[in-house]
Formats: sequence, C-alpha cells, structure tokens
Amino acid sequence: MHFDLEGTFGDDYLYFYEESIDDEHSDADCAEILGLLGLESGSAVLDAPCGHGRLARRLAAAGLQVTGVDVTRAYLEQARAEPALPTGATGTLTYLQGDLRQLPVGGPFDAVVCWLNSFGYYDDDDCHRVLAEFHRVLRPGGRVAIDTMHHDGGVRHFTPAPDAVVVQRGDDTMLELSTFDPITGRMIVERTVHRDGARRQASYFVRLPTPPEWVVWLERAGFRDVRFRAGGGGPLELDSWEMVVVATA
Repeated sequence: MHFDLEGTFGDDYLYFYEESIDDEHSDADCAEILGLLGLESGSAVLDAPCGHGRLARRLAAAGLQVTGVDVTRAYLEQARAEPALPTGATGTLTYLQGDLRQLPVGGPFDAVVCWLNSFGYYDDDDCHRVLAEFHRVLRPGGRVAIDTMHHDGGVRHFTPAPDAVVVQRGDDTMLELSTFDPITGRMIVERTVHRDGARRQASYFVRLPTPPEWVVWLERAGFRDVRFRAGGGGPLELDSWEMVVVATA
C-alpha cells in the first residue's frame, strides 16, 4: 500500500491529537522516561523521532544533552521556534533533520528514546535498519526505550472497518478506518480529514511486532536484556494497549 508520510504526519496530526501531546501528557511522558532510564545529569540522549520537540525540550530542561532527529522539516522548524531553555537549565538541545534508517549522528549516546508509537512505519527490513542504527549510536551499556502499541492489546481492542475512530475538534473531523493484516503484522489505516472546509485523505500502516519478535529483532541488532512493561508503568498484560520496550546495547 502507499504510505503517505506527509499526509500522515503533517499539521492535521498535531491538530487532532493535540490533547494527547499537550503539556500535561508531555510532562508525564518525560517523567516516565527519566524514571525508566535513571539518567544522570549531563547524559547524552537521542530523541528519534523528535517531532516538534515536546520531549526533547523537557529532557534538556532536566539537565540532559539532547539531540532530536526527525525527517519532517516543518516539525523541526516548529521545535526550533520555541523559546530558549528555562534559566538555569544545564542541558543542551540540538535538532537535526534525518531518516531513522540512516541517522545523521555518530554518538555515542547514553540512551535513545523513541516515543509515542513512533516505530514500525517501514517494511521489516527497514525496521531492522532503524534498530541497528539505534544500536550503532549507543555506547556499550547504553539503553534504548521504545514506546509503542502492544500487538496483542492493539489487535484485541482496535476498531475494525467499516466502523471508524472519529476525532472531532469543533466543526472539524478526522475519521480513521483500520484493518489488521495477520500475515504482515501491520495495522493499516485509511484517514479522512474534514477541516476548515477542506477534505484530505491519507493512508499509512504501522508494524506491530509481538514481544517474542521484539526480542529477536533487538538481539539481531546487537541488543541484550530486552524487557517489557505496560505504558505508564506496571507489568505488560494481554489487554495492555501500550507497551514500553527497553534493551541494553
């Protein structure tokens, strides 16, 4: 299927999902990352993809040396337009445009953060390249943390077409029709947006590896000690919609 990158991760995405990436949710995500990885002040962190910098900025404000990488130029422009870090912040913040399959950095980083279901938008070979790149830029003993949709919980609870997930803001509406392909392990989504009198369509998919696949994929990329937990904390369960995968380089 055609993957409409620009249509999927454009301004409509930020507009309709604003509530899930607002200050409250972003603060909670940052706190979860800091608690999960236990990073010391001055640690070098790669946020990939960083989007419009909502987490990269908070991690830098917490005293970390943060590099954010994203392929979408408009997101990076928005991130760079934000005011300087708070007075007294000891962290640093750098943004680079680049593809996760060929990161424009060499590291070494103490941690790589890939958050908010930002993994799986490629075929399997390219997903393996992303993990290999994460491993390449980490120091030995550094860790990667990936926040993603849990395969089992996602399949059990998603809304299958012809029913749709509908997100509304005022008179604007986004509808997403989803199917799951058990052969490829992909959630396939057809999105229709009605906004400001205009109608736009986009299609995308996300690969949902099972936990055993995650172990194989990460070990193939050179990682070890692969661990899982539910998003937000607690043990991963069958019905968990979100999960966090952590592994050591």
